[in-house]
Amino acid sequence: MTDQAQTTRGERKHITGIVTSRSGDKTIKVTYFYKIPHPIYKKEIKRKTVLHAHDEANACKLGDKVEITETRPISKSKRWRVIRIIEAAPVVLA
Repeated sequence: MTDQAQTTRGERKHITGIVTSRSGDKTIKVTYFYKIPHPIYKKEIKRKTVLHAHDEANACKLGDKVEITETRPISKSKRWRVIRIIEAAPVVLA
């Protein structure tokens, strides 16, 4: 295969968010928040998006800050996978 025939894959998206649910084996829900300006009034509006991500090691816990990336479809709703845990959730002792 020559260099001209070789296709390169584009850079995949990386998102940082908070784990809000462990919905099943090797599956987590990651919520990330962002702000957009209102189209007329220009005030910033808070928005959120919930994504299903693949956690191969079942290492993520509720409240962890994680980095996820796009990947091939793993199931009906999972299109993201966990790269790393940025910050572990604080442990609260009752």
